[in-house]
Amino acid sequence: MENVEKSKSVKKSKIPLWAQIMIGLVLGCVIGLVWPTIGAALQPIGTAFIKAIKMIVIPLVFASVTLGIYKMGSNFKQLGRLALLSFGYFYTATGLCIVLGIALNAIFHPGAGVALEATGNIPANLAKAINWTQFFLDLIPDNVIMSAANQKIIPTLFFAICFGVSLANIGEKAKPVVNLLESIMEAMFKLTQGIIAFSPIAVAGIMAWVFATQGGSVLYAMAKLVGVFYIGMLVVMVAFWIMTYMIGLKPIETTKQISEPLLLAFTTCSSEVTLPSLMQILQRMGIPNKVVSFVVPLGYSFNTDGSAFYQSLTVCFLAEAYGLNLDLPSILTILLTTLIANKGTANVTAASLVILSVILTSIGLPIEAMAIVAGVDRFIDMGRTCINVFGNTIAALLLHKFAGKGIVDDIPEAEKDSSIPA
Repeated sequence: MENVEKSKSVKKSKIPLWAQIMIGLVLGCVIGLVWPTIGAALQPIGTAFIKAIKMIVIPLVFASVTLGIYKMGSNFKQLGRLALLSFGYFYTATGLCIVLGIALNAIFHPGAGVALEATGNIPANLAKAINWTQFFLDLIPDNVIMSAANQKIIPTLFFAICFGVSLANIGEKAKPVVNLLESIMEAMFKLTQGIIAFSPIAVAGIMAWVFATQGGSVLYAMAKLVGVFYIGMLVVMVAFWIMTYMIGLKPIETTKQISEPLLLAFTTCSSEVTLPSLMQILQRMGIPNKVVSFVVPLGYSFNTDGSAFYQSLTVCFLAEAYGLNLDLPSILTILLTTLIANKGTANVTAASLVILSVILTSIGLPIEAMAIVAGVDRFIDMGRTCINVFGNTIAALLLHKFAGKGIVDDIPEAEKDSSIPA
């Protein structure tokens, strides 16, 4: 009995992972600012962690999406309803974030009086337009193994959906494959837990490198843009909290439950890094695998709320910095182009920069204008990636509430979080 009490006290005294990540974040910032030489040398720690997480993303996405579609495969009406409502929400959410970016620029005018000095570099031969034919062709992998090896989630997702539907239509013969995929998914979740345990050390290394190499001078020079950006992120977070409250959940408690993926997104600037842990947490919260495996991977490509807000705000900022008068036709051009380009580059490398180049071209500004904000992009990227992850959490919760009626899963009751209503 005494040993049991001791073990309980040890568990209670253990620092939660989110708090460990916060400690790592603070220590990393201090090391980077005080000892920049040491901070710059710590980059490989963060890089190794990110590579380890990305190592399991494709197997997890393939296994979970295939299983989710397999379990819904006999009910195409249910699958179609979930897909329709998912894309409806994705476009609505990103559209509102784009409008918010334009509105905050009109209120604060962060680009007014900015000295046009390039603070960073932009990739050479960056796309200036969307090739829609190529976009749709790229959705279908001609070699799914190569697509998986190149970490292309959308073609892998497309193949997984087709494979899941096919498994659902071959009856008992699918059972061995389904059992194998379930084992793969469980193994990936277990591996995720092992890798995430090292996240506080990785976060410290990443933040030390960021502050040692990016420096504070550029950040101070563009402080107005960064400040307006984070005001917008706060507005988006409040909107998400309101939506969470309206569906019967406690906003702060829900945020705390996904704090680990949010902190990882903020520090690593990579949504992919958070995908395995977020999917696992959402399933523990009681959302069926069928919903999680469909909505979350799809949302990571098509529901980028933070990026949509950043793109519209940045383009308006650059337009004002170049002295371009943003009349109603220009604003509508920015709104529509951002909304279309935001979805049309879902499977493109450096998608956010491509979207910016498309929008800048559409309103007559040079692509080179992006170099003005490139120096502070890392500090902005931290916030927008965090919001992208939170936005997809809200999407999963809302779609489970309104589109997931009748969708149940074989989640043991002991593993569910009772604070999330079914």
